[in-house]
Amino acid sequence: MMTDTSQELVKDSDHTGHHTREDGEYIRLGMSDEPNPILPHVSEPPTPSKSKSSQRWTKILTLCIVIGLVVFISIKWVLPFLFKKVLYPMMKWEATAFGRPVLALVLVGSLALFPVFLIPSGPSMWLAGMIFGYGIGFVIIIAGTTIGMILPFFIGLFFRDRIHQWLERWPKKAAILRLAAEGNWFHQFRVVALFRVSPFPYTIFNYAIVVTSLRFWPYICGSVAGMIPEAFLYIYRSVLSAQNCSGPIFVPLLL
Repeated sequence: MMTDTSQELVKDSDHTGHHTREDGEYIRLGMSDEPNPILPHVSEPPTPSKSKSSQRWTKILTLCIVIGLVVFISIKWVLPFLFKKVLYPMMKWEATAFGRPVLALVLVGSLALFPVFLIPSGPSMWLAGMIFGYGIGFVIIIAGTTIGMILPFFIGLFFRDRIHQWLERWPKKAAILRLAAEGNWFHQFRVVALFRVSPFPYTIFNYAIVVTSLRFWPYICGSVAGMIPEAFLYIYRSVLSAQNCSGPIFVPLLL
């Protein structure tokens, strides 16, 4: 009996000692006092955000240079060529094919319908000033453009929801348009007049303004007041061009 008990104690001691050794080895391995090897210094690679930003600015700069070259070439050679070879012969044919009363109606109709289809009406203004001069030419331009601003306004009312969804892509421009609907009658009149003399395309403005609460009469009165300087500018340039024997003077017809 004593022998069995002593043997069990020996076994327990051996078993305990084994675990102790294992625990000791585990602790020794986990908490080694050996010095860590010194790793060589490795330079960090550039972050992806910086490289993407530099690539983006390079693309933007390249795009600006390309656009600048295209605009310069267009102003220097392409647009004068199109005016002399295409627009000027068309206007000459239109001026000789119709009598003056019929031509006046044709010009009023073109000035009224072109903005509906987002077509620039500059050539019609040019021809009106060249053929009819300051007085009748001014009446033709104002009458045609007034109708051309009324029709898109009422047509746009049927597509107000779709135009609103389209303007959501450009929230800043939509916010600027909403400024025209704020304030009283005179404030809306002034804002619309400023829009007409600004570089904002008036053919798009005619449709986009329907998403605001702008009233009709400030819209049409401000539009007519804003179109007066442009009408006189076209008439002056067209009359000067007609009196110039060397050929037509280039003006930006696509405004």
